[in-house]
Amino acid sequence: MQNSFWIVLNSVKINIHKKIKVAKAIKKIKMRLEASEFEYKNYKFLITDMPSDCTINLYLNQLKKHTVKHVIRVCKPSYNIEWLMERGVEVHDLVYDDGGSPSKDLVERWFDLLKMAYQENPEGCVAVHCVAGLGRAPVMVAITLIELGMDYEDAVELIRQKRRGAINTKQLNYLEEYRPKGFLKNKKKYCCLI
Repeated sequence: MQNSFWIVLNSVKINIHKKIKVAKAIKKIKMRLEASEFEYKNYKFLITDMPSDCTINLYLNQLKKHTVKHVIRVCKPSYNIEWLMERGVEVHDLVYDDGGSPSKDLVERWFDLLKMAYQENPEGCVAVHCVAGLGRAPVMVAITLIELGMDYEDAVELIRQKRRGAINTKQLNYLEEYRPKGFLKNKKKYCCLI
């Protein structure tokens, strides 16, 4: 009888420890999933870390809260996009190396996607994520802020206020050298007949 008491007591202890671990894991996931919204000159961005199939519902709630209809992932795909697409969120892949900087072609594709997204919904928000939401995704938003007229130092500072530890030295050097190319200017074609 006494042995069964200790078995039950140990089982209860194990279950309590499991529940505590699960609660801590959920808290950690919620903390990781805190997204950072940036708004500048009518452009809204949401920088997040990468969701997983296990956290996709929490991620969807964040997207809905910020009226996101386009997610741009700049890291390798690692989750099923069906959940997002079924709820009207398009996912676009613009993958580049972790810790690195985007190619010219990738930057052009980024701005093409932004133009399309904001033409569809001028009041909307575009989400961008990499693995941790600290390198590649913040670089893409910083490039956009620079294109919109912000100095690179101010763009980095703004992002780091909400994403502590964002943008490594190599990426910072890239942003320092980046010069606006007019990607977000309205290019109207005029025709003159003589």
